[in-house]
Amino acid sequence: MKIVYCLSAVLSLSVLGCSNVNPRVVTKLNIGASLLGELPSNPLQGKVITSWINQQNSTMSTLFGNDIAVQYARSNSQHDYPAGSVLSVVTWSEQEDPRWFGGNIPASTKSVEFVAVGNGADGKPTYSYQNYAGVPLKKMLAEDGSAPNERAAFLLSQRAAVMP
Repeated sequence: MKIVYCLSAVLSLSVLGCSNVNPRVVTKLNIGASLLGELPSNPLQGKVITSWINQQNSTMSTLFGNDIAVQYARSNSQHDYPAGSVLSVVTWSEQEDPRWFGGNIPASTKSVEFVAVGNGADGKPTYSYQNYAGVPLKKMLAEDGSAPNERAAFLLSQRAAVMP
């Protein structure tokens, strides 16, 4: 009989002790990191090629690609992406992760950049670069040419991260 009372008491205390919501672990959507504005496509629908952190500027960036770009990046170490490749990089400011000690998560969107590789009339590659910034995101720069500009060349030179 004493065992039944003890088990009842332990069970009751367990249920009562777990009834309050712990405010430290409430999940919320990171709306500040959303991409809002006049973008030609949603880069977050692409596949991740690589990412990096710029500690001097307190930013984090993720390089995405369409299927052609991702397949090329994961199987080649050169930077001669084939026609039809589209790369995009999203750069966010960083903020401390309130749920993970020492971790950082995206805060507000700083910029979104697109690089598209096409075929010129002479069969040589062409490059299109677009940069979007501001709140909401607006086109700040667009350049087309037979050679990538400095920033597009940097993005095209990024090696794919090794993923399990």
